[in-house]
Amino acid sequence: MAKHIAFLTLALFFATVSTSCTMHGTTTQSIEKEQQQLKALLKNETRNSGSRYAIVNQIANNMLTMHDYQSAILFLTDWVQKHPSDAYNSYWLLMTAYAYLSINAEPFAEYYFDRIFRQYPDLLVKGQSVHFLCLRNLIQISKVPSKRIKYFNEIINRFPSDVSTTELYLRRALEYEKDNDWEPALRSFALFLAQPDASTIQIAGEPNAYNEARQLVDFNNSSKDWTFETLESLERSVKSAIRNYDWRALDSYRAKINFFYMSWNQDATDPNSQQEFSMRLYMRGQPISYSDKLEMGTTPNEAYLRTRGWSQYAPVWYFYFRRVNFPIDQAIHSTWEWAGIYIGERL
Repeated sequence: MAKHIAFLTLALFFATVSTSCTMHGTTTQSIEKEQQQLKALLKNETRNSGSRYAIVNQIANNMLTMHDYQSAILFLTDWVQKHPSDAYNSYWLLMTAYAYLSINAEPFAEYYFDRIFRQYPDLLVKGQSVHFLCLRNLIQISKVPSKRIKYFNEIINRFPSDVSTTELYLRRALEYEKDNDWEPALRSFALFLAQPDASTIQIAGEPNAYNEARQLVDFNNSSKDWTFETLESLERSVKSAIRNYDWRALDSYRAKINFFYMSWNQDATDPNSQQEFSMRLYMRGQPISYSDKLEMGTTPNEAYLRTRGWSQYAPVWYFYFRRVNFPIDQAIHSTWEWAGIYIGERL
């Protein structure tokens, strides 16, 4: 996706190249002749900045037309080095960065995008901010979470009307998460959830963004007093409560955040799968039993307790136990919780 976005922008900025070639029926030979003429004109130091811009731009575009990216890079970087006061240097370096993208040299492109952003004033070219284009490309190219966070912050603060801040709040939170910087991650998740379109936005690569962020933030804000240090202690406590028909104890063991009650075929994101109820409704006058051993899940982080006798219509319930994934708090992380109930025989 990074290259696709970059090349779209390249086409936008340098569309004059193909237009010029079509109009003049250019060939490689005619372009080379034009290059000689342009370079001769460029030697005239008395030309005003507008004239110099047109000449430098055409020389670079001719090189890009011929896919001579290395020559374009050398020409543009040499020009910037020799003319540090040129008002268009940020644009020349932008062309340089895109030339590097064209030859799949992303680390070099990243260097120039970042250099423009840090060292050069912003410039509007064809109505678009050079700094904005740099930030957008840096977000796509950079692999370092701390750098991506910096770029997200800049683009959110400086260009909020040009981006989906809802998506960027989420992506920034995920970068904080990768960097194990949990407090700002939670703040960014909360900002994401507070946006009016958070529950409906479609974010590439994050199909369950809203529900996962909601669960994390809600869990963080909860008491977390229902977790057990080990799976064995959770199993013993739940079995004891069932054996003694102690619905109050069962209610206290149940997760207070994101607890589900659903069939095996039901989607966990379905609002109807999360219901508030008391075990008291199902334990009165019912002969309830449970299996001696837990059934393990597809990973070591989950287990099931098969129980029976809850109702004549759906007598079998599987209690779902899972290991808590909450590295924000090491006292809670890797403890166990009773997270939900599956209705019916296990599929």
